[in-house]
Amino acid sequence: MRKLSDELLIESYYKAKELNLSQDFIKLIESEIRRRSLYHKIRMTS
Repeated sequence: MRKLSDELLIESYYKAKELNLSQDFIKLIESEIRRRSLYHKIRMTS
C-alpha cells in the first residue's frame, strides 16, 4: 500500500466500502490512511 498515491488510497477506501469488501481489508486501508495522516480526508463510517 505504500506505493499507492494518497488519492488512490482514498479512492480505494471508498471503493472497498462500496463493494462491501472484507472488514480486515478495509481496516488495513484505514491503518495506512492513519499512518499518512490522511484521516481528515475521509469520513469513517465503520
